[in-house]
Amino acid sequence: MKQKSIVKWLGSLAAAASLFAAPVAQAEEDIVIGGSIPMTGVFAFAGIGIHAGITDYVKMVNDAGGIKGRKIKYVPEDTAYKVDASVAAFKKITGQNKVNLYYGDSTAFAKTINPELERMGNIMMAGASFATEINDPKKYPNQFLVGPDYTEMIGILMRHIAKEKPGAKVAFVYSDTEFGRDPIDEGEALAKKLGLNVTGKIMTPPGSVDVSTEIVKLRRAAPDYTIFHGYILAPIPEFISQARKMGMTSQFMGTFWSMDNSMVMKMGEAAEGFMGVMPFRYYYESDAKAPMLEKIRKMRPEYQSNAYMQGFLTAMLFTEAAKRTLDAGKTLDAKNLKASLNTIKNFDTGGVVGVPITIRGNSIPVGRIYRFDAKQQKMLPASDWIHLD
Repeated sequence: MKQKSIVKWLGSLAAAASLFAAPVAQAEEDIVIGGSIPMTGVFAFAGIGIHAGITDYVKMVNDAGGIKGRKIKYVPEDTAYKVDASVAAFKKITGQNKVNLYYGDSTAFAKTINPELERMGNIMMAGASFATEINDPKKYPNQFLVGPDYTEMIGILMRHIAKEKPGAKVAFVYSDTEFGRDPIDEGEALAKKLGLNVTGKIMTPPGSVDVSTEIVKLRRAAPDYTIFHGYILAPIPEFISQARKMGMTSQFMGTFWSMDNSMVMKMGEAAEGFMGVMPFRYYYESDAKAPMLEKIRKMRPEYQSNAYMQGFLTAMLFTEAAKRTLDAGKTLDAKNLKASLNTIKNFDTGGVVGVPITIRGNSIPVGRIYRFDAKQQKMLPASDWIHLD
């Protein structure tokens, strides 16, 4: 009898202790998002937007009570878009916090840190990169892309072109960087499959201004469509201006990082009619099916960039993966978070993306074609949302 009483007493004591211990443990278990964010340097325009987008979505979640009672903690460090600084930021943030999720600032960082992510096994990462190489769940099991990869972006453009003008002539103009070269070979192969003719592949130094030699090559190629990739702004306006002076009527197009509305407006007269692919809606788009854009506009009445939308959606997908992992009663490690992420099918982003999204492999292969209207000073939809199989 005494033994039974002691066991019962110990059980009661343990239960009482757990009641006192639970709030303390709970307070220590914030879900942590670390971030290598380029707030200064050549990519600062994007980093500032990314940081604002992550900050705002984290605030929305925390104001609504967090995830299963746990708050989200966002811990960013400025990297100036330098790989060594980004690695140092990663080590500092993960050394001081129990990090579950991480935002990386570049393809180079994503590739450099990948072995460490695999060794640690407790962090899922996404970031600014849309590199095709990262869209490989076997090679990059703990990472994903918040949108289509660069090859998929070219694929969305190609499908639009093939529908609009079957058999069209296409030229690629791209920077002599890993970013620029990424989708070109696969893009050329896809063009052939779609019955399009690639009449020119022109590579330039990144950010070059003198394009006199390259414009002669472009004129000789006489493309119906010219796709720029691997640039933010320069030398796109120079190409367009000189091509128009030469009487060329090619339709000029870009991929995500050259598609921000404020960036396109910097092209001046060359911006008129510029087109490209976007994985997200623009800040100013008004649609009854986009309640999240309304919330964003109330939080920030001034225009927010495409980088903001990318950061915002990243935080949304991070927290959704964490929620699904906790709902399943599993620990927040990389394997479980990624498995939860890959259960996302027909997910409503509140209109940040104009259609429900599905995570396939390591990417979200959907986008829409937009065209710049000089009168309205806005990029406007020029197609429906295009899904890749």
